[in-house]
Amino acid sequence: MTETTAPTRARVGPLLRRAAQAEAATWRSLYVWARRHPLPLEPGDEPFGYLGVVKPILGIFIGLSVVEIPIFDIVVTHVVPWRPVRWFVLGLGIWGLLWMIGLFASMTIHPHIVGDRGLRVRLSSGIDIFIPWTDVEALRKRHRSLPSSRSVQVEQEGDRRVVSVSVGSQTSIDVLLRRPLTFDLPKAGSTPVNELRLYADDPDGLLRSARGAPASTTVSR
Repeated sequence: MTETTAPTRARVGPLLRRAAQAEAATWRSLYVWARRHPLPLEPGDEPFGYLGVVKPILGIFIGLSVVEIPIFDIVVTHVVPWRPVRWFVLGLGIWGLLWMIGLFASMTIHPHIVGDRGLRVRLSSGIDIFIPWTDVEALRKRHRSLPSSRSVQVEQEGDRRVVSVSVGSQTSIDVLLRRPLTFDLPKAGSTPVNELRLYADDPDGLLRSARGAPASTTVSR
């Protein structure tokens, strides 16, 4: 084994595991959503969704996939005489359609949660962090448009580190922390964070439901 092969394998292994876990989580979410049995909440918990800003886009992609599957099937049937190719393309199209529905389902059944002990910030099945109210200095409503479409974005503002968990390149609530905290988030690393920003469809409702955390409304940016 060469010196370059070992580091490459060390990087690829965790990536493959995370990809497999994400794939399995998507299919589990689709199953839960299809059964119409939402995930259980603790007494006093209030869910707040974040799907509204991307629901039209997901709807368009799902609709296009529904139309494309029979079209591609007809094209492949008449162009490629080898029948296994047709079944492969058809299966790939159906998998893509179900995967997008599974993403929609995952974002639907994993909302943010405001509870008695703290705020639970989620995004689909891949991000799930808990912030106790004792660590929250203030909550602020502030709509922001971010330059990147990545779901997790890290910024350095002077000596403060800010992590944004965005939906549709947007956030609507700033969570100011009393002390730097470390979150298990992609791209955030192990450096403590001073502020977390998230998106919620109903930021006013989330702020009203916050327990023991000062809330304010500021202008959009």
